Amino acid sequence: MKKLLTLLLVIIFASIAHAQESQDQSAVEDPAAPALKQLSSRDPLVRQHGAEELARLEATDRRRIVEGYRLQEKNARVKLALDWALYRFGKTEALFAVVRDLDSSRFRQAFSYLTLLETPDPLYLFLERVNGNTQIKLLQVLAKIGNAETIERIKPYLESFDPLIVEAAQETQKEIERRQEEKPLEKPTRPRQAEQNSSP
Repeated sequence: MKKLLTLLLVIIFASIAHAQESQDQSAVEDPAAPALKQLSSRDPLVRQHGAEELARLEATDRRRIVEGYRLQEKNARVKLALDWALYRFGKTEALFAVVRDLDSSRFRQAFSYLTLLETPDPLYLFLERVNGNTQIKLLQVLAKIGNAETIERIKPYLESFDPLIVEAAQETQKEIERRQEEKPLEKPTRPRQAEQNSSP
């Protein structure tokens, strides 16, 4: 009887160890698994962090699951993080919600996401369609990520009837031009000088 009980205990512990090992292995194989698990947390900050991590990983294969979490989410900050994740997964219409939140108490959160865009191109569409306050916030984003084309795009706002929009557009133009002037300085010319110095 004791032998049978001992054998059963050995089998149970071996099964638990195997399950734990499989779980650890799947986490290693799927870097999105821990972040996905965070979406079911009771803590909204944990859920927000999970959504942001999924966005960073661009875990596009988890889009449907994330869409499900987005539908049932009640917390506004977590909703915004999930919208950002969905946009990064290729759901382009989710960017509307992120831009909309520039004119809300979640401005800083939305701003931080939009400054992660690789190109300012997706934002040009919104400039014409949002209210004045959101236009100002968008111009502030474009100041961070804009390029030479952006300067052309914001020219109409330099002549706006709203002095705050004019000021924001001017600041955006100055910031982009400042960054463009700094770019050539980043290119080192030392290797060429080193070659000249090495010659007899």
